[in-house]
Amino acid sequence: MIDIIKQIQDRNPALGTTIIVLRPDSRALSDPEVLTPEAKAWLEANAPDARLSRETVLLAPYPGGVPAERTVTVLAFSDARHLAAFATAWTADPIVDDEEAA
Repeated sequence: MIDIIKQIQDRNPALGTTIIVLRPDSRALSDPEVLTPEAKAWLEANAPDARLSRETVLLAPYPGGVPAERTVTVLAFSDARHLAAFATAWTADPIVDDEEAA
């Protein structure tokens, strides 16, 4: 993951140094280019300057494999605390209330 972040920072320095790459199945995304309404509302309330971006990186399918271009979804933050709060809220599995599970 560090290699991916470094590539993104080198290719698009305007994103800054505080970025997170979202997995395609992230619950914060409704599709690779669009945040869910809930994630967008969370960002507006907690990190209004965060920016969503699509970036191209070279990834090898396995160590020693031939790298291929892949487009990833990136969120850029101006403050590491905002990134940490987002990661805590949106990258962990949601906690299910016992009443909701029943």
